[in-house]
Amino acid sequence: MHQPTTEPRASIYYDYRIHQPWLPTAHPRDARKPVVIVGAGPAGLVAALGLAAHGVPSVVLSAELQVSQGSRAIVFTRRSMEILHQAGVARRVVENGLPWRFGNSFYRGQRVFRMEAPHEEDNRFFPMNNIQQQYLEEYLLDACAASPLVDLRWGNKLERLEQDDKIATLTVDTPAGAYTLQADWVVAADGGRSGLRSQLGLQMEGASYEGFFVIADIRIDLPLPTERLAFFDPPWNPGNTILMHREPQGIWRVDYQLPPGETPEEALRPESLKQRIDAQLAMIGHAGAPWEMDWCSVYSARTLTLPDFRHGRVLFTGDAAHLLPIFGVRGANTAFQDSQSLAWHLAFVAKGLAGESLLANFSAERVGAAREIIEEAGKSTRFMTPPSRGFMLLRNAVLSLSLTQDFVRPLYHWRTSRPHEYSGSALNSPGDDNALFRCGPAHGAPPQDVRLGPDDHLLDHLGPGFTLLYAAAGEALPAALRDALATQRARGVPLKVIAVGQPGPVAGADACVADAQGRLRERYGMATPGAAYLLRPDQHVCARWVTLDAQRLAAAFVAALPQ
Repeated sequence: MHQPTTEPRASIYYDYRIHQPWLPTAHPRDARKPVVIVGAGPAGLVAALGLAAHGVPSVVLSAELQVSQGSRAIVFTRRSMEILHQAGVARRVVENGLPWRFGNSFYRGQRVFRMEAPHEEDNRFFPMNNIQQQYLEEYLLDACAASPLVDLRWGNKLERLEQDDKIATLTVDTPAGAYTLQADWVVAADGGRSGLRSQLGLQMEGASYEGFFVIADIRIDLPLPTERLAFFDPPWNPGNTILMHREPQGIWRVDYQLPPGETPEEALRPESLKQRIDAQLAMIGHAGAPWEMDWCSVYSARTLTLPDFRHGRVLFTGDAAHLLPIFGVRGANTAFQDSQSLAWHLAFVAKGLAGESLLANFSAERVGAAREIIEEAGKSTRFMTPPSRGFMLLRNAVLSLSLTQDFVRPLYHWRTSRPHEYSGSALNSPGDDNALFRCGPAHGAPPQDVRLGPDDHLLDHLGPGFTLLYAAAGEALPAALRDALATQRARGVPLKVIAVGQPGPVAGADACVADAQGRLRERYGMATPGAAYLLRPDQHVCARWVTLDAQRLAAAFVAALPQ
């Protein structure tokens, strides 16, 4: 029988809660489930909340009885915050996290590069927000607990999966013994050491880089702003790189590269950790400052992905689907985009609104995103951890020149994680006016947020299903267009119509955005009445028109929901 630990994990700032295990002996025999999600980390919980938003229930299996150990992912990008906003937890992250937008690179005591992430009045969220993963998991768990469509089962460990072309059968072990669970679909969100990936015999493609890094979270009072700090080739760690981040609760992340040949066991000895952290604090002018260790770990940089995220009835997301280096905060941020995309694709298939070919599109889009990220992450990784003598010579030349030459300094840029644009998606409408627009988000792009009032943004108005932004003129949408919208709704497609540019009710629209200053219409190129955007449930653009009519709208839905 599976016996997860009932001892709360140790932490000097976070109180771990032990949840009661879900026991088969205390529940009636399960009926077949639409979706079972293996893994209750951020990727699995975002997928569960996304499915619930579409009315699809899921069972979430967690082998543990508490949230993850250590701070783990701590930096969440603006796009991740927009996804968490859709999931209903972004406000808690804003209230408790640390926003920032600047990054600094140092060499020989000199700041040689300062990154400034764009931040405009229209943006609800900062480019980056720091908060420990335990808090984020807590917020997501609270949202799941509030949903009657999410059945979270603590202390339930997947032991075996069998599947055919119609059903998946899972053997799940618990403290009260094993039970069998049948599901139409299984989501593999079980992390970098995915047991489902191993059971299916799947191999990732890509590269693993030699060398190890230590992550150490320490409590210390440092009079420094919330900005990323990177130190190259410091005297106490020659040839290597050190990163520092501020976290909530008075915690600082110190992330340093190990010299060749040193093992993780040697690196995590208390005397080794103390010596190196003391040396780093001395280098930044805080020698002797008292500090206390909370958590530490060792990792290596890898750029790997599955070539296909669907395998029969199993769909992969997050670290179970790909492994990315932390340089550029790519891991959890990419996982959020995976799970947001997975949730709507799977929900529409589960509800019969599209054929299973829609799942092939999920895989194609997210594998494409992973490969794009791997290409960029590889550049950052080779600069941070040169894998050969040639790369080391090149990196050292950049370091040396950057002391006096401005033109090389942008090479320090760490290529922060950014949302993927599905410009080549099969779901994009082939007969729209995408090429005629001179501004606004194009095919496959996420939305550009627009500030509409003191605490009112465009993203607040987007629905969980498809959203049509329509530049209205008058008190009603054209009759033929209303009929076309009614046709989609009649077959069950969740669809919200927002009339832009009208202060009062508009017949055929679910909501109105007055856009009194014309800012939304200007940014989206919707200057003339009848201009429109169709956003998918993950908020990415799948069609846009200079002038929308009923026939073109119907064609867009044929493309977006293949049967």
